Amino acid sequence: MAIRFRWKYQDDQKRWGGRGQARIAPPDSLRFDYVGPLGLGAGAAAVVGDSTIWADPEQNFRSLVPAVRMLWAGLGIVRSPRADAAVFRGGSPDSGRTFQIWRFVQGEDTLDYRQTRSSPGVLEAEWRQQGKVQARSRTELDVHGKPASARIDFPEGRARFEFSVVSVDTTAVFDPAIWRGRR
Repeated sequence: MAIRFRWKYQDDQKRWGGRGQARIAPPDSLRFDYVGPLGLGAGAAAVVGDSTIWADPEQNFRSLVPAVRMLWAGLGIVRSPRADAAVFRGGSPDSGRTFQIWRFVQGEDTLDYRQTRSSPGVLEAEWRQQGKVQARSRTELDVHGKPASARIDFPEGRARFEFSVVSVDTTAVFDPAIWRGRR
């Protein structure tokens, strides 16, 4: 699947914006490309699971996306927890809507997800480390369950990453070369 989007990032020191593309190869691979206005600030990264395999330039990607799990959630995907995680799951009717809740506890990290199955759907996520909130996301899903827009907040750094989906191509075929570094 290829998701094209417009994005905005801001923190106390900078404001960026531009366009990008996320190419997802199930079950766990993601190529993330972004570019700022007039082609400035371009970068890319390859992610497998929760690990960044490469990023170019690395510092720009890490400042734009400091938490890979939150990027997956922003794209409307709840990643499976590691084998050593404690997993809790629940669900309930909520004002005529059905929702599901997952909690993954992995060492000092806790990831909470809440997915509302309505039209449009919503996927919310929160990442805590030693009980302190590191990031929160809210993804609006279209009628097909694909992301329409997302907002990821990082309270500690007073930063926000937002994107609006321009198009989703579920029949995309990727050249194997995209998984190698740009250089």
